Amino acid sequence: MVKTYVFGHKSPDSDTITSSIVMANLENELGNREAKAYRLGNINKETEFILNYLNIDAPELLENVEDGSNVILVDHNSPAESVDNLENANILKVVDHHKLALETSYPLFLRFEPVGCTETILYKLYEENEVEITKEIATLMLSAIISDTLLLKSPTTTDDDIMTVEKLAKIAEVNAEEYGLEMLKAGTDLSSFTIDEILSLDAKQIDFKNVKSIVNQVNTADISDVMAMKSDLEAGINKIIDEEGLDLFMLLITDIVNSNSQVIALGKDAGLVEKAYDVKLEDNTVLLEGVVSRKKQVVPIMTENA
Repeated sequence: MVKTYVFGHKSPDSDTITSSIVMANLENELGNREAKAYRLGNINKETEFILNYLNIDAPELLENVEDGSNVILVDHNSPAESVDNLENANILKVVDHHKLALETSYPLFLRFEPVGCTETILYKLYEENEVEITKEIATLMLSAIISDTLLLKSPTTTDDDIMTVEKLAKIAEVNAEEYGLEMLKAGTDLSSFTIDEILSLDAKQIDFKNVKSIVNQVNTADISDVMAMKSDLEAGINKIIDEEGLDLFMLLITDIVNSNSQVIALGKDAGLVEKAYDVKLEDNTVLLEGVVSRKKQVVPIMTENA
């Protein structure tokens, strides 16, 4: 049987890593194909916490796929966020909760839903196909939903996410609130990361109309801890702007406790942040109260005002 590569986006977060593992398991359980989970970058501290909690290894790092290889995409569908030679692969399926950005010349299985996390969709696929959700799979799913919805506090959270967390917590035999807070806090430890690593942890190229941009988001339990590195972060950001030819780099420093984000914005179009949120940048930074979701509270607002 020909191997199928299952992977999420570059700069992987917990949803991308866990969804790769969970989707590969579903394919193997259904006997559809021999599927294996991969990753397109280094795992972050939060994902490391999840994998260590379950005592399982991270998926193997994937540099590229051979031409004609079968692939399944989870938690992304934009070629810019995927494996470098995606255009030469045979995409079998896509399971995602982001906007559609993929075009193919052939039909394929697509499952897109406007929910807070890819794992919420995968939970439905397990249920629909009557595949057992083990304690390990449930914990992976639960962890990702907690991560993507910030313990169900993000505006991306849907009733489906809430219902799924309740069901998965029972299977996983954990208190979702206690486990989730411990997991999120583990993910905020940036002490072992270099400035370059922090600026690439969850960085996505998101162009606001003609404004070529990167939006990076890091979670913290204390914004001041990250802002203490502001001068070094700005130097790193300016380096990326020059190398990538960017018009704007936004660093969202998201407080998981108080649900706010301090933004550092640099580039010739940094003023777009002021226009979009009716705020004033002071020394390249401003607090955006109540802003925690890049997908719902940054991308549409910034795009509308670009």
